[in-house]
Amino acid sequence: MMSISNTVVKTLSAIFCLSLVVPLQMARAQAPAKQGAPASYEDKKRQANDIAVTIVVSGITCTCARFAEDIKNVVNDLRPDGQRVLPVLGVGGLQNLQDVLFLRNIDMGVVDEDNLRLLKKRDPALYANIEQRVQYITKLYNSEFQILARNEIRSYDDLRGKKVNFNVKDSQTEVTADIVFNMLKIDTVRSYYDNDVALKKVIGGEIAAMIILTGAPQALYAKVKKEDGVHFLPFDERTSTNPNVKQVLADYIPAELTNEQYPALIPPGTTVPTFANRAVLVAYAWPENSPRYAKLAKFVREFFGRIDQFNDGSRHPKWSEINIAADMPGWTRFKPAADWLAEQRVAATRQRGPGVTLSAGSSELKVAFDQFVDQYAAAKGLRVISASDQEMLFAKFQQYLQAQPQQSSAAVRTR
Repeated sequence: MMSISNTVVKTLSAIFCLSLVVPLQMARAQAPAKQGAPASYEDKKRQANDIAVTIVVSGITCTCARFAEDIKNVVNDLRPDGQRVLPVLGVGGLQNLQDVLFLRNIDMGVVDEDNLRLLKKRDPALYANIEQRVQYITKLYNSEFQILARNEIRSYDDLRGKKVNFNVKDSQTEVTADIVFNMLKIDTVRSYYDNDVALKKVIGGEIAAMIILTGAPQALYAKVKKEDGVHFLPFDERTSTNPNVKQVLADYIPAELTNEQYPALIPPGTTVPTFANRAVLVAYAWPENSPRYAKLAKFVREFFGRIDQFNDGSRHPKWSEINIAADMPGWTRFKPAADWLAEQRVAATRQRGPGVTLSAGSSELKVAFDQFVDQYAAAKGLRVISASDQEMLFAKFQQYLQAQPQQSSAAVRTR
């Protein structure tokens, strides 16, 4: 394996997603000011609505809310011909999906990957063609399943018969927790407090544990101190004797909580195993050539065209997990997103041409990652790598790069 500089790690996610994508020049000329009378009330009203799109997210402390804020800060352009992103606070992933489907003024939402399957199961007739009406733009990040429990609770099985908070009803946490605990056949006394109330009750001993499904680190847990007498419950085949652990890990993505994410709760040099769901940005599939479709198509171009700006260190660390090229099984790709990716692949092929090598910041890392995957497949005797394994390997590859000695980017070479 080649030596790779830590300085290129920051760009790894964009490289992984867009190894065939040519960087876009996004400079736009300032529109000349119109001469004459000022705009009328109706003109201003029309202009304000022409550039605005909405994204419904789960709550102000959710990782998805921070992502929506980051998107707003990068994409917003309040000129009459610009683009404005309006985050909207909703209830949770499953309800967010229904809000995109049913609410008139909601264009997009952050939901979890399994939501489509769950709604179809709940009402096959009502949601029969939901994948045609709500479509995905991109996978954003992984949402880790995080159970904070009192110290006397050592495993999921210890929660049998105990009071456990599943977050508010129909939140993504409640939906996924219901699936998981039913799969594990663990009966608990469920409560449905919001996270702030639940944390107070866990620390006070009124309930044994609380569950949050969101991208780590969860801001709420930053308030927790070591002396509060709580910890994260581990979940993997080593820490549980439950016979259905394998099924949970097959349906979701293996993940870890780290000391860097929660320094007061996880000792240095250690991790807590868990699993994760994929958070997805979805859009309502308005008819092509309609004004709402045109606004969303414009948003996709602006968002994807500036994707490198989300990995500069000033945004949420979970942006390192975005993969705009990832396929989501069971979902339909929103056409403007599919068209953008196809256009960039064609443009990249034309620019490279035969015999032209990409820069060290792109092709060499892609080759390195491919080698990393090949080595894993050979060691496991696998011919096909599943989507969950690819997610896991991507995270491990990032860790591998960060562990390499510091070297200048000039030292990166192809073989």
